[in-house]
This record gives sequence, structure tokens and C-alpha cells, in this order.
Amino acid sequence: MLSATATITYQGQAYQFNPLQPLDISLPLQAGPDNVNCFWAEPVQVDTIVVGSFVGSVALGGSTNYQRVHLTPHGNGTHTECYGHISPDPAATLDKCLSRFLFVAQVVSVTPQQQENGDLVVMASDVIAQLSVENLPEALVLRTLPNLDAKRTAQYSGTNPTYIEPALAHFLADNDVEHLLLDLPSVDREEDGGALLAHHAFWQYPETTRIASTITELIFVPDAVADGWYLLNLQVTSLVLDASPSKPVLYTLTPATNSEGALPSLH
Repeated sequence: MLSATATITYQGQAYQFNPLQPLDISLPLQAGPDNVNCFWAEPVQVDTIVVGSFVGSVALGGSTNYQRVHLTPHGNGTHTECYGHISPDPAATLDKCLSRFLFVAQVVSVTPQQQENGDLVVMASDVIAQLSVENLPEALVLRTLPNLDAKRTAQYSGTNPTYIEPALAHFLADNDVEHLLLDLPSVDREEDGGALLAHHAFWQYPETTRIASTITELIFVPDAVADGWYLLNLQVTSLVLDASPSKPVLYTLTPATNSEGALPSLH
């Protein structure tokens, strides 16, 4: 059986991971209404291309499958966005902003807190309490509790879903955490009058824009993926847009040891 072990170094510590054991935390997209959906996006549509006598469906007698896909990145499934989401800058597109795809990530589970107005909010203090300010990851992966399977096909539009406290976005930006991934439709309230406080805070837009930072929404972290440290492979398509459907994949990181069992010297 094929096996492999790879090693990376992060903040003076060597870690091992197995590239043959990926943990996919994206949600698949398929035609129809059985996808997670938000912000009143139309369901994903897949149309068969017909040109003259050619039919782009093997099932319908064609030689190949040839189809057109209609989707809305921000509303249909797992997607990654850059600061272009809140900027008129034509150069603010994900294909230009995201030039690295491997990051050291930490998975944190948190229970949103109900506010006086009834909103459920991920509070900054609840997340920060699970982090070490002296050893922060490049990417933070947030799993909200309870971690229900219903997240996979939730229809969020008009439900005022959970969002994060802007103070958390400020903390991540101030401490150079470049990427935020979460199982919510947005870091901000569904309807907030266009304030988008957490978006602005995370990207520090427009004062000192963090051009290379991204937010990935509508992930799903299975219960089998424990809180802890991972290597993140953030896969996106090369769309010249502010956002793209994405496929974040995790690989479990474990501290590397030498043959005597001691941590290797990295100095």
C-alpha cells in the first residue's frame, strides 16, 4: 500500500503530515435545491449544451457530457473571497490576491452566544480563549456548535443566521492571522444596513488593506476532525472575481521527532 510522510516547519517547530490522508471541509455542489444556500441565491443549475445535432449528454445519446453551470459563489456552497468583496477596485480579484495555497491552520470549536436582540454571535473572547497569542496560526478554522448535519443543506436566506463579533475580526487582523474559514454564510449579520463591520475589520479596508487575506464561508468541519493544528490546502478556481467556489482541505499535523524521540533542532 502506498504511504507517505511529509514535514514542514512553522515557528521553529517541525511537523509531520500524511498527504495521502486529506480531510475535505468543503460542501459539494450539485444541481438543484439540495445545497446549502444563502442571500437569496438561485439554486445551482446545470444545463446540457445542444448545438445542431450534438447533444452534450451521453445519457441522451451524445458522445460526451458537455454542460453549462450557473452558480453564485457567495450564495451557493463553500466559497473563498478577497477584499474585492467590499471594494470597487477592479484589481481586487481573488486570482490576484491569493498566491499561496498552503497554510498552517488551527481548528477551533465555539458555541455562539445569544444576544439581547436574539441574534446568535460568535464572541471574540470565546475564540481567543482557545488560542495562544504567542503561537497563532496563519489560518483560523471556526466550527460552530452544535455541529449539525443540517448545515450541509441549510437554507439560510431570511433566517438571520449566526455571525461573528467584529472584535474577533479586529483581533485576527491585529495579530496577522491571514485567513478565516467558518461554517456560516457570512462573518457579518445578514442585514446590517451595509455596515459589514467584520469584513472591514478583517481586511482593514480601506486604511491598511490586507490584500492577501481571505475569508472562506460555508465550510463544514465533520465531528471526526478534532480541534487542533492542521496544514490547510486552500483550493480555488482562477476566476477573475472577488470570490470563487473553493475546496479547503486539511491534513493533520503532529510534532516531528528524530530517531531518538526528541524534537529536532531547528536553529
